[in-house]
Amino acid sequence: METKTHSKKWEAYPIKHEGKSRIAVVFEKAPGLIARIKRLDGARWSKSLGVWHLPDTPAYRERFGLAPIVLLNEAHQNRIVEFQNWLRSRRYSENTVKVYADALKSFLLFFNTKQVEEIHTEDVIRYNNEFILKNSLSASYQNQIVNAIKLFFSNIENRKLDPALVHRPKREKPLPNVLSKEEVKRVLEAHSNLKHKAMLSLIYSCGLRCGELLALKPEHIDSKRGLVIIKQAKGNKDRIVPLSPRILELLRSYYPMFKPKTWLFEGQKEGTPYDERSLQQVLKQALAKTGIKKPVTLHWLRHSYATHLLENGTDLRYIQEILGHKSSKTTEIYTHVSTNSIKKIASPFDDL
Repeated sequence: METKTHSKKWEAYPIKHEGKSRIAVVFEKAPGLIARIKRLDGARWSKSLGVWHLPDTPAYRERFGLAPIVLLNEAHQNRIVEFQNWLRSRRYSENTVKVYADALKSFLLFFNTKQVEEIHTEDVIRYNNEFILKNSLSASYQNQIVNAIKLFFSNIENRKLDPALVHRPKREKPLPNVLSKEEVKRVLEAHSNLKHKAMLSLIYSCGLRCGELLALKPEHIDSKRGLVIIKQAKGNKDRIVPLSPRILELLRSYYPMFKPKTWLFEGQKEGTPYDERSLQQVLKQALAKTGIKKPVTLHWLRHSYATHLLENGTDLRYIQEILGHKSSKTTEIYTHVSTNSIKKIASPFDDL
């Protein structure tokens, strides 16, 4: 396994970020060093990890003194292709196919010198201890690996691993991050650019995921019925969400100005959807204008929408349908961040 390499000025080590292999580079926060890494192709800053990171390429590994990338053997590559074809035949989304294939690739790469037929349950435990835990990878990544491995062995290899021995991590239960209505208003009014304002406003007003917004087409806005139609969202399910009359007015101003052809929000090139990273920058710019220091993401707007619906008295069952949650338990988490009931509780401190 690879170890971190150290220098007086920096250290570099491989990481998994957003499901992709990257190289984290940690160094003193000197303007000169920041300027230098910004010039490297593919360099990005991760606020959640607090590091700069680069694509995990042979060139960057050599540059930062890391062990070269080990290529997957041909037999394992063929198994992964077979697994991808099976997933597609079962109509898994392309995103899920990629996530599961990448997870299986990581697992098989760890046992690159073994034949698949020689891999057993004990090897899964070893991979968990010697790769996932050793590299402090997330619980969600561990779950993805377990899901991918179990599907692969049961459906491609036609043998099941011992479920009692394949441990899943304890499920993390973080509370969703929520902005107040006043903070949301400041964020949505920060941009004078009508397109930027419309995108952020639609995410909040309909509780959309980022990908759902960028997949919208003009015909998905049903102005007569006051609905937005979300096609093939998470779990390949369609759903409808209510369209605010104020948002409809905003879209009626936006449409003749930008004249979208294929996608409701298009990128610089006509006929291509707006870029997700560019949308994240739109939010970042809005936060800078408002002075809000919280590490707000686009998903915070969806969380805020759900929480504000609950605080307005909307039934949880309707919120579940609007958000597209498969389980009511997912929606119930918003009861823990709603402040309506909490505010009614008087502290015994007030009676002293």
